[in-house]
Amino acid sequence: MLPRRLTIVLLVLFLGACQSEQSGPDRAESAETTESQADAVSLSCDPDNGDINLPNGFCAIVVADEIGRARHLWVHGNGDIYVALRSSEGAGGVVALRDTDGDGRADVREQFGDHYGTAIEIHEGYLYFGTNNSILRYEMTPGALVPEGEFETFISGFPEQRTHAVKPFAFDDQGSLFVNVGAPSNACQVEARTKGSPGQDPCLQRTWQAGIWRFETNRAGQTQEDDGYRYSSGIRNSVAIAWNETSKSVYVVQHGRDQLDTLWPEYFDAQHNSENPTEEFLKLEDGADFMWPYCYYDAQGKRILAPEYGGDGKKIGDCDMAPEPLASLPGHWGPNDLIFYDGDQFPERYHGGAFIAFHGSWNRAPLPQAGYNVVFVPMKDGVPSGEWEVFAGGFTGVDVLESPRDARFRPTGVAEGPDGSLYFSDSVTGRIWRVIHRP
Repeated sequence: MLPRRLTIVLLVLFLGACQSEQSGPDRAESAETTESQADAVSLSCDPDNGDINLPNGFCAIVVADEIGRARHLWVHGNGDIYVALRSSEGAGGVVALRDTDGDGRADVREQFGDHYGTAIEIHEGYLYFGTNNSILRYEMTPGALVPEGEFETFISGFPEQRTHAVKPFAFDDQGSLFVNVGAPSNACQVEARTKGSPGQDPCLQRTWQAGIWRFETNRAGQTQEDDGYRYSSGIRNSVAIAWNETSKSVYVVQHGRDQLDTLWPEYFDAQHNSENPTEEFLKLEDGADFMWPYCYYDAQGKRILAPEYGGDGKKIGDCDMAPEPLASLPGHWGPNDLIFYDGDQFPERYHGGAFIAFHGSWNRAPLPQAGYNVVFVPMKDGVPSGEWEVFAGGFTGVDVLESPRDARFRPTGVAEGPDGSLYFSDSVTGRIWRVIHRP
């Protein structure tokens, strides 16, 4: 018989070995995350935060620069970054970035694919990419930075359109994929963007566009007509879309309509147009109709009848039948991405809150343009718990912006890393920032 002390030592060693074997891949991923968290605290931020402004206690590192017209981005569990490109001077529609020396900056950069788009996400071993008329996916090899095989078409058959053609998407945790199919017009006029032209009634664009469509996640080769389900309608265009794990719901931030003053000067002036309609932060429900193009949400805090359908800036009509937005944000700011923060690196007040990347306006002229920033909306139990605030600003590089062409940077994508860092992408030069909180 072994001595009692030796028996205890052997038992401890045996249990430790069993725990190590039992953990397997999950343990490896946890180790990577823990290492990343330690790295975030020790990383050296840029003295000027990469030319953006952040709240006290936060700083930023420029992870990569000049990668092309970056749109949405995704940060994998091992820290690799994948960026969707709208267009590029070189070949390829996806840029993959990796930091191999632990300084927080990407020292490996690869491009793949010959398509361009806005949405990107890795889900259950596949990298999904949203082009203007399809959802593609690549099978990912564990540990590899780029896919080894060709893409397959996951969903196709969307209407051909030039305006609002991007196909952002969001996965839920119940086997569904939600895809934005934007309206191909401003207000569904008989003559598009023509002064005084009435709206089409009914607006046929609502049949296959202007809403969020739901698909299955377990099979490729789906089409909108055969496999899609129109989940919510009356949404002009929602480039910003995300699943909220707390409320088990899909949320979007809608791009509001344009040109109230130039199309209907008898009712609206430039000042009114610059603030209207507001950008709506919406929680979606099955069957919900937010009534574009017949109605829009006004800065006075209510949904009113569009002038194309008999409105005059005051009439409500049936517009009060549509669900209210969770929050009403300034007009023409251009919401282009949305995430809900579920990390623990940032202070408690940020946990569960929404970060929205605003690409900036063009339709406020002759007034100065606005919007080019990342906004934070505090949330509790899936609804806002306080007023929205600008989290990151200074992207334009100028105090007064007359034209979007003069902006130095335009935030387009926002993503969360495995350690709770926040990442932004820019569509002008293709700069990628990593935002860190210093305890």
